[in-house]
Amino acid sequence: MFEPLTHNPWNGVTAGVWRVTAGGRSAVLKVLTRTKETSVTWAASNDPRHWNFWRREAYVYRSGLAQVWQPHGLRAPRLLACAERPDGDLALWLEDVPGEPATAWPLARHVEHAYRLGAAQGAVGAGEDRPWLSQRFLRDYTAGRTTGQDLLDDDEAWRHPLVREHFPAGLREDMVRLHHDREWFLTVMESLPRAFSHLDQWPANVRSDGRDSVVLDWAFAGDGALGEDLGNYLPDCVFDLFVPAADLPGLAKAAYDAYLHGLRESGWRGDERLVRLGVCASAVKYDWLTALLLARAGDEQPAYGGRGTVPAPLRYRERALALAFLADRAAEARLLAPQLGFPQAPSGR
Repeated sequence: MFEPLTHNPWNGVTAGVWRVTAGGRSAVLKVLTRTKETSVTWAASNDPRHWNFWRREAYVYRSGLAQVWQPHGLRAPRLLACAERPDGDLALWLEDVPGEPATAWPLARHVEHAYRLGAAQGAVGAGEDRPWLSQRFLRDYTAGRTTGQDLLDDDEAWRHPLVREHFPAGLREDMVRLHHDREWFLTVMESLPRAFSHLDQWPANVRSDGRDSVVLDWAFAGDGALGEDLGNYLPDCVFDLFVPAADLPGLAKAAYDAYLHGLRESGWRGDERLVRLGVCASAVKYDWLTALLLARAGDEQPAYGGRGTVPAPLRYRERALALAFLADRAAEARLLAPQLGFPQAPSGR
């Protein structure tokens, strides 16, 4: 029996994901492709360093790199088989992990995951480079997301009821400022201590395995800044409505403390301020989201994976509060960076 599993249907590297059950046993089949028709934003690439290189996930599994964090409580599903298909696609047969998805975790479990992530990245560090690991992920991923950017200065777009009623006061100024400072933030992130990074850590890609975490979808894996994965994980808990925005500040503090504790316990002895800067400056990853919300305010609001819809007021309120949280993070990064030898942001403090 083939059961379709929720995934990003717009990504050009994924032909589909299914749970396959036979004889009381199950496995997950994920088919990687480079021929799927999709938008330019999600197009598959043949460049091994590109953030959306279509064969990367197969290489990460087959090399064993997906299990490099396992001693620290983070692992990937076990690779059962990797087969070249006659049509040129790749079939990954993976362990069907039965644990609870992080989309349903209590807050404390997210904090435990942050600790394990810190321990893993502190112990492994940048690791051994491979010619198919992504580079400049943050820069290239964000560069292709331009929908609605012209609306950042459009008064009419900001007067849409969903935006006017649910975006906090001052958010427009903060998001325009973040967009203005985008190149500065990217340069800071590229200059911070490096770590082997998953680069798509969020609750839909994580499951429990007892006390440990199983991390799915290694398609973007590669070079990242220390703290970048955590900076991605926290707001993504809210953006797709897995954690209430009201819980984000408390969760973020506890998760950061746990991540730093994991780093220290693994033997990392660097300057804590560099980690904090990586977490805060990673807010630039979501520079494009404000413009997209302005552009899509009149559209039906699809749930993650395209299955059903979510109430538009709920989505806009929760995402706006998470963006306001990221604006505070960006402001903290602007203050912290000059203390560590970086030039001041173009927009100043």
